[in-house]
Amino acid sequence: MQPDRWDPPVPHHGGGGTGGAGRSGRRLAEPTPIRGPRPGPGRPEPVGGPGGPGPHPSWEGPDESPTGPIRMPDGGPRAARGDAPGEYPGEALGVDAPADDGYDPAFDGYDPAYDGDPADDDEPPRGRRGGSGGGRRGRGRRVGVLLAAVLLLLGGLAGGGYYVYSTYFATADFEGEGAGDVIIEVQAGDSTTQIGRELQERGVVASVEAFTAAARDESRIRSVQPGFYQLRAQMSGRAAVARLLDPAARVGQLEIRGGVQLDDTSAPDGTVAPGVLSLISKASCTTVDGAERCVSVDDLRATMATTDPATLGVPEWALEDVAKADPNRRLEGLLVPGRYNVLPSVSPQEVLQDLLAASASKLEAAGLVSGAQAISSTPYQVLTIASLVEKEAITADMPKVARVVYNRLGAGQRLELDSMVNYPLDLQALRTTPEDRARPGPYNSYVVTGLPPTPISAPGPEAVAAALAPEQGPWFFFVRCQNDGVSCFATTFDEHQQNVALARANGAF
Repeated sequence: MQPDRWDPPVPHHGGGGTGGAGRSGRRLAEPTPIRGPRPGPGRPEPVGGPGGPGPHPSWEGPDESPTGPIRMPDGGPRAARGDAPGEYPGEALGVDAPADDGYDPAFDGYDPAYDGDPADDDEPPRGRRGGSGGGRRGRGRRVGVLLAAVLLLLGGLAGGGYYVYSTYFATADFEGEGAGDVIIEVQAGDSTTQIGRELQERGVVASVEAFTAAARDESRIRSVQPGFYQLRAQMSGRAAVARLLDPAARVGQLEIRGGVQLDDTSAPDGTVAPGVLSLISKASCTTVDGAERCVSVDDLRATMATTDPATLGVPEWALEDVAKADPNRRLEGLLVPGRYNVLPSVSPQEVLQDLLAASASKLEAAGLVSGAQAISSTPYQVLTIASLVEKEAITADMPKVARVVYNRLGAGQRLELDSMVNYPLDLQALRTTPEDRARPGPYNSYVVTGLPPTPISAPGPEAVAAALAPEQGPWFFFVRCQNDGVSCFATTFDEHQQNVALARANGAF
């Protein structure tokens, strides 16, 4: 917005003469006595006599004398012009007296309302130094009326202009912090204007312009991330910007980390780590108009177990395996690590549908489907191997651990992975007990051969990449031998036993 341009006032140059002292600009002449015509042949002497006006010293002929006494404004007689030397101000300046005989000594010769054109007056002109006295007052009244009319017109124009501006051009905006709760969504790639349009459509702000104008003063508005935000109805543009930047306004945030499984798990010390279903439930909670609303874990589990997998949005490449899995575990591994946005106050089915669609996009972007075909495997098998790698190895060792899994599967050996044994027990532990290893079940890798019926955790992109491209090597064994999680690999059982002894010595096993 460009600032208003103010041009400097143009100086007014008056016209007139060469710099005299008078208001008219004329140079005043030297004082000159006022004289009438001298008497000549045939001219009688001035009229006089008892009771008459008496001779005027500056008048020397009967044709030039006044016809009677000059009346003052109060009705009393006044001496004829020239009876009191210096009474006429112009006489001292050498200016001839006006020809009229209505000179008023109380008038100073300056009338600010006089426009210099007596023809414009509807009363006899008073002139600059004389006259009947009514012209100046009448002229002042007319100028005052004219000025009042001009001011009235300007006021009307200003009022009308303000009405037009406020109606058609001023930015509509609410006042204050608003009331009630409104959930809005900021989508990836949204501009400030697009966010403002969403706010206006949902009744949060009065206009897009009110929001964008306030956003121009706040550089942090560009840091607003895609997701759901809880605002209020009828907020001012500035209040809406401030609310969007408040971390407390963000709702529906869900983060799934690698290695997390559907259900909550317990550590040996009794610590409970929330599973994917608990994380989803927590992300769905919000307080709307004073009432808390959440999608419960039980509702999510029931929806997962009873709803047709295709209806939920399970990818086509996983439908056959998911249909054969335990209904309470059928979505394991299909909700991969990442950050998601859960729309609060929607049904469990809608929540799972949205999350499965977003997760499938992540897996396809990681090359799961095309990569599985390249190694003559299925996407679901690769996903299951990736879940084992995620649970067993740090990122640096993932390609080698994936190779151990492939080598054992190729040789028909049991995988003997503790993470598989602990999965149905909902345990997070590096080791297993003899009793747990003796439990029958499809996830007991010390009893069964081959892959488990489902993945056992949410595999991240690094684990998927390792399952698609394992490092080449002859290893059949590995054990975590360092406190930082690094594993030692072996080809023979004897080498493996030596690595186990090293792990015990290091306190890592």
